[in-house]
Amino acid sequence: MSVTKKDISDDLVKKNGISHGLAKAIVNQFFDEIKNALISGEEVKISGLGNFKVLNKSARPGRNPKTGEEVTISARKVVTFKAGQKLKKIVLESS
Repeated sequence: MSVTKKDISDDLVKKNGISHGLAKAIVNQFFDEIKNALISGEEVKISGLGNFKVLNKSARPGRNPKTGEEVTISARKVVTFKAGQKLKKIVLESS
């Protein structure tokens, strides 16, 4: 199962008694703030969850797994997430 933005907004409606429109707007604004911070090169730290940041990966040699042919993997930006200690602890304890 995956959690969608709709699931999060439905949960806000249920737990806080707000309208569906307001809940949807809050969830969308939250994710827009994260996206905008990452686009501008900032690191996003969410207490109790973890850190998001953009890494610049340089070009490197690689290999096509089907043919074995050598290829160059182009330089690119990637978004990474590192779970915080609280999240790690909760996940490990639930196993």
